[in-house]
Amino acid sequence: MAIWAKIKQLNLKQAFILGKTFLFRPGLLFPTYRATKKTVGICNRLFGKAHHKDNETNAFRHALWNFLIAEESLPQLKEKSKAIAWAKEITDLHEKLSPNPALPRAMDLHNNQIGRNLFQQEIPSEEIIEKLREMMKDAKQINQAEQVSNHTNRLVYIEKNKHSKIS
Repeated sequence: MAIWAKIKQLNLKQAFILGKTFLFRPGLLFPTYRATKKTVGICNRLFGKAHHKDNETNAFRHALWNFLIAEESLPQLKEKSKAIAWAKEITDLHEKLSPNPALPRAMDLHNNQIGRNLFQQEIPSEEIIEKLREMMKDAKQINQAEQVSNHTNRLVYIEKNKHSKIS
């Protein structure tokens, strides 16, 4: 997923909403971009294209993305709660601008929350990749959006990744 390519796919209304979000918080543009680019790079290196499916690697990507957005924005925002709120705002906006059907959307929102929770727990950034890889082993497969609430502290996914390099 090339970040600029995704932005260019937005229609005028979506681009306006995204632009307005950063207009009022211009200092968060680059930290958010860095976190996004870093997340995609890590996931491409670890999983190839597999993280673009609704599998465990996608759950890893969403959690990592939220963790890294909060981490990258913390120096600008100064407070952990504000960094977490920003990560939620921007990733919720992503879900709104790139709408998925109910089940993948519920999965993404849940895994986003997992990443923010890990940031809140002060997992050191140098340990986050290993922590998420361990969590992938205990991830739960779901087939209904309502099931995410049964797995509060676990990553969730829809499809089993047949070619995963999880271990």
